[in-house]
Amino acid sequence: MTDSESATNASAYSVSELAFALKRTLEDSYGFVRLRGELSKVTFHSNGHVYLTIKDDKAAIDGVVWKGSVRNLQVRPEQGLEVIVTGRITTYPAGSRYQIVIEGMEAAGVGALLAQLERLKARLAAEGLFEPSRKSPLPAMPAVVGVITSPTGAVIRDILHRIRDRWPCRVIVWPVVVQGDAAAAQVCAAIRGFNALLPDQDIPRPDILIVARGGGSVEDLWPFNDETLARTVAESAIPLISAVGHETDTTLIDFVSDRRAPTPTAAAEMATPVLSELRAAIADYERRLARCSGRMLEERRNRLAGAARGLPRPTDLIALGQQRFDNASSRLGAALGRNADAHERDLVRVAARLKPGLLERPQVLQAQRLAEFSARMKPALDRRLTRMEQDLAGLDKLRRSLDPDRPLNLGFARVHHADGSLARSAAALSSGEGVTLVFGDGERGAVIAGGGAVPKAKGKTANPADQGDLF
Repeated sequence: MTDSESATNASAYSVSELAFALKRTLEDSYGFVRLRGELSKVTFHSNGHVYLTIKDDKAAIDGVVWKGSVRNLQVRPEQGLEVIVTGRITTYPAGSRYQIVIEGMEAAGVGALLAQLERLKARLAAEGLFEPSRKSPLPAMPAVVGVITSPTGAVIRDILHRIRDRWPCRVIVWPVVVQGDAAAAQVCAAIRGFNALLPDQDIPRPDILIVARGGGSVEDLWPFNDETLARTVAESAIPLISAVGHETDTTLIDFVSDRRAPTPTAAAEMATPVLSELRAAIADYERRLARCSGRMLEERRNRLAGAARGLPRPTDLIALGQQRFDNASSRLGAALGRNADAHERDLVRVAARLKPGLLERPQVLQAQRLAEFSARMKPALDRRLTRMEQDLAGLDKLRRSLDPDRPLNLGFARVHHADGSLARSAAALSSGEGVTLVFGDGERGAVIAGGGAVPKAKGKTANPADQGDLF
């Protein structure tokens, strides 16, 4: 036994035993803690988790926000933001580090909230969401007004009362909560819902939207500084008026909306015209139109009267023409009679020269030409037919000479392969191949011998014993 073993009887821990024992101790002792500090090294992982460090002037602790808890955070984790987090302390045994698992996060004070808002505002401004060029003009005379606000309270009553006094139109209220964690999501859903409506539905699509709530502290109005809500307002196809808080209150959606109203009542006045003022304006236009029309007619009447004084009387202008017409009409009857007599004399003079022979001579000439033509046509046709018969006889002789079955009647035979194709040379036949011999009076089967063909010597009779047997 060594001196170190005899000094104590305590058993030795393994590294993992000690690490997990410390982990259980920390989790049991610090199962719920509230921690205040400044965020640094904020990392949004691709799997949805957020890793960060919380520090003060003397110490730092690592933290993690699991994916399922990120959506429940009241503020977005950002570098340099002072926050208060709630969670539990645990350890990471593989690295001998302790960390806090964050389940809730809120800004540490108004200063931190405003700093975060300024950073978000700068980022959205850089994207061009505040540009006046992308804002839509408000409709002059809306038929349907959509209001997104709390169904209870003075805001909705003020808006409805103001619209009722000014302009007869339909008002559709989408009830939402305007304070707390759920406010931003409900307002986003209301804006998207109004934009999704169609004009021919039971609930018509509004021509203009009003997002309104009363005044309050920075924390009360903070849901209207949400980035998702700001982007939803910017994407709205329906013109939108922001009326959040009092005149001195400013939220993020004031910058991205198409128009900002200092109060909800002012928003109702921006959205609707005054019917009585329109009627008065129309009446004034009618009076001005009547005066202008009267002055124009009087001016045209004076100009016409002035021009008429320089013109002769209409009766004087017509008298000369009427006199010429009377003279012409008095001479017209006699002139027509003389014209008819002249044409009659011309007709009698021409008719004396017209005789039946003038019409018969062309017919006789045409008949003579037809007889001569027919007399020449028959011999020409006979000669043409004779030549065609001779050509046809020659073609028939050529056809008979090219008939493949004609040589068979003279004692020749055709050799066909087993597939029916014609054997054109001895080299195309192989030993032992079955062939068909076609004669003039029928067919016979045969097998090619292996010896091949024996050539016949000139001037000598072939020995039958040397000739291969074809069958």
